[in-house]
Amino acid sequence: MKYNKLANTSLDVSVICLGTMTFGEQNTERDAHQQLDYALAHGVNFIDTAELYSIPPRAETYGLTETYIGSWLKKSARRNDLVLATKVAGPADGWLPHIRDEKSRRLDRPNIEAALNSSLQRLQTDYIDLYQLHWPDRKTNFFGQLGYSHVGDDDAIAIEETLGVLSDLVTQGKIRYIGLSNETPWGVMRFVELADKLNLPRVVSVQNPYSLLNRTFEIGLAEIAMREQVGLLAYSPLGFGVLSGKYLNGARPEGARLTLFPDYDRYSNANALAATSVYVQLARDHGLDPAQMALAYINGRQFLTSNIIGATTMEQLKSNIESATIQLSNEVIEQVENIHQRYPNPSP
Repeated sequence: MKYNKLANTSLDVSVICLGTMTFGEQNTERDAHQQLDYALAHGVNFIDTAELYSIPPRAETYGLTETYIGSWLKKSARRNDLVLATKVAGPADGWLPHIRDEKSRRLDRPNIEAALNSSLQRLQTDYIDLYQLHWPDRKTNFFGQLGYSHVGDDDAIAIEETLGVLSDLVTQGKIRYIGLSNETPWGVMRFVELADKLNLPRVVSVQNPYSLLNRTFEIGLAEIAMREQVGLLAYSPLGFGVLSGKYLNGARPEGARLTLFPDYDRYSNANALAATSVYVQLARDHGLDPAQMALAYINGRQFLTSNIIGATTMEQLKSNIESATIQLSNEVIEQVENIHQRYPNPSP
């Protein structure tokens, strides 16, 4: 396993991070424990979760992912062997009524403290290594929304207020470092600038989508990641599994995510499937597993800190972790770039 430094920290994290949003929905508690055991046995020391999970978010499964990780931590006594990341949910315009309430679910002191304390209880730990803001408090474009339109943010929590709360929680020892998620270049730079100006904790990572179907991170954010040391934690690196090729030609395998949840169609539009078909053929032409090729490409990005994989089966988990050992040839990388020119970001 390869390890990268979590920027401006003392922590080395595995290039493969175990994403856990299926725990509690597609994966049972026993499945979750088995995945955690296997991942740590094979060099993965970085685990990512969120108070929001399981996905899709439902009141019946809210918090189950953290609960399953917590029961594993208690049973295994391996808290010191891993870097644990979780997230606080922000405002959601009514689509998460089961997570506190819309007025209090802001990135302010009452919301952040309530969310963190609940996460600590579910995870059965007294500190979080990396605490992330799951999405911005202000109105901006994320989760694939294009065409930014400024509508005003009179009710948005000021970034310096959010940073002040997180700073206090660092001082209290409840969190060690802070990160962002689903952020824009403007947002990341404002967090960095205000932290430096006000002597508050700097963000050390940004968890955004990045895959062969969505390389928009390279526009603006990649430069920030390198120059300001805010490394990428890449999520959806296989585009909900689309880049494995299993959904091509209209296939819907039993139990697969898009079979169960067809509304999650961000990565399965016509252009994305056309691009996927070419990527899959490229992998097969070079004797590579398509999913492993897609992951290996991300693992080699200079601005990457860690690649967040997710699996519903042990076979998928093993294959995803093995991608850390694959070095793509210059020929394959060149052909990936050629395909990207033909199908640029079909799933932004």
